[in-house]
Amino acid sequence: MGPLSGLKIVEVAGIGPAPFAAMMLSDMGADVIRVDRLENSNGGDPAAPPSDIFNRGRRSIALNLKSAGGLKTLLDLIGQADAVMEGFRPGVAERLGFGPEVCQEINPKLVYGRMTGWGQDGPYALTAGHDINYIALAGVLAHLGREGEKPTPPINLVGDFGGGGMLLAFGLVCALLEAGRSGQGQVVDAAMVDGSASLMTMVWGFKAMGMWSDDRGTNLLDTATHFYDTYECADGNFVSIGSIEPQFYAELLKHTNLEQVYVDLGEPMPTQMDKAKWPEMKAHLAAIFVTKSRDEWSALLEGTDICFAPVLTMDEAAQHPHNVHRKTFVEVAGITQPAPSPRFDRTPGEIQRPPSHPGQHTDEILTEWLGAESQEIAELRQSDSVA
Repeated sequence: MGPLSGLKIVEVAGIGPAPFAAMMLSDMGADVIRVDRLENSNGGDPAAPPSDIFNRGRRSIALNLKSAGGLKTLLDLIGQADAVMEGFRPGVAERLGFGPEVCQEINPKLVYGRMTGWGQDGPYALTAGHDINYIALAGVLAHLGREGEKPTPPINLVGDFGGGGMLLAFGLVCALLEAGRSGQGQVVDAAMVDGSASLMTMVWGFKAMGMWSDDRGTNLLDTATHFYDTYECADGNFVSIGSIEPQFYAELLKHTNLEQVYVDLGEPMPTQMDKAKWPEMKAHLAAIFVTKSRDEWSALLEGTDICFAPVLTMDEAAQHPHNVHRKTFVEVAGITQPAPSPRFDRTPGEIQRPPSHPGQHTDEILTEWLGAESQEIAELRQSDSVA
């Protein structure tokens, strides 16, 4: 029973960040039902759940929102919910008949979550986009990559999930807490541009202090330095080094014997923050790290304060002793996946169930949430309103 146990949330099915937010809320104990499209209902075998673990934890009902019966069913479900979330372009939900005004008239305490890339208003609001576009406009993408190379998007982790779905989940929980005090719901406008910009707050602070250059790959945390980067090993694998603080940097020098390189060259050892020497020192460290395999470096450096970790693939990460000890990854229905996060000592979250086939729980949800009788369900099905 997670910390959000007892909350009832309706997720109008979408892609990317909104399902991620719904997954997070479900992992924390909320009863989240996903409203899928009727045409996507496939009568799949519950004993063979889909592999799309993004949809884990939620039951599914499939509705025809273009029919009067399907729309009424959705509004009835929203009337019983604490929150609803959708990820359409601005105005689409209103045109379909379940915009915030309609829903909050039915349920004044309802929190209405809206997930978009550009936000509900502004010059870009109605145009299409993807993560790469949102983080570009937010002033994030320009700073990702190495010096002299083009910007490199970090998969779609920053816009869709960090700045999108995670911020939507945070916004919904904030609004639900406030609704518990005021008795009034509100609209949560979660935009990936806004959220991605928020993730850059520390960098904006560095810029204001004169500690950050707009030149990509020339700063403390963007691969310019020799002490905050990845290095290739003898076996073609990589290790990560983050020895920023002086005491950690001293450990890096001790365990890599970088100082001896300069003794052999008959040259003075540059200081850590001598930017002019960073490329040279990085070349020396690269030559050192390539002399041993990743596992050999791990045996030497794990447990030290260098700020070290091997660079692991997903499969390797699931098998690493630290992650195994922490149960960072779990297996559900035969699929290895990240466990719910963060952790709670008294009301831990859990994956409530594997992903559902679209419409798999239609009858169950209609009965449990709305108290529908079998005859009512049969009539809805006959009118092509539900799966």
